[in-house]
Amino acid sequence: MFGKSLIRKLVAGFAAAGAAFVAIVSLGAAVFYALALVLPPLGAAALTFVVFALVAALITLIYLKQGGLIDDDEDEEDEPESLASRAVHLIRERPIVGAGLGLGALFFLVRNPALAAIVASMVTEKRMESRGYGKRRR
Repeated sequence: MFGKSLIRKLVAGFAAAGAAFVAIVSLGAAVFYALALVLPPLGAAALTFVVFALVAALITLIYLKQGGLIDDDEDEEDEPESLASRAVHLIRERPIVGAGLGLGALFFLVRNPALAAIVASMVTEKRMESRGYGKRRR
């Protein structure tokens, strides 16, 4: 008796998991082909990946909070004063918002190559100065 009911539950669970997998793959294909109407295929594939990755991250965070693995009762720090420390504080407190802001900034920088070059030169200059490579004086 116990063996047959366990086998039936396993078969039903595997059938449901298989159906869910096929549904998610079909949804991914539908999203890709809908995006391919307005974007090149590589862009549509990348955007489809980003959408499904964000959904997976959101679902993971929801289940981790429900499982008690993420504590919401931590003592919150006072908000910092400078703009950079506020951004770091925001990203630590709300990682999905930080990821969205990062993707938006990346999109903005890709659309403006001159601005991306300026940002890259500022970042590399700061790194070189922190390692002891100062500007050469002539």
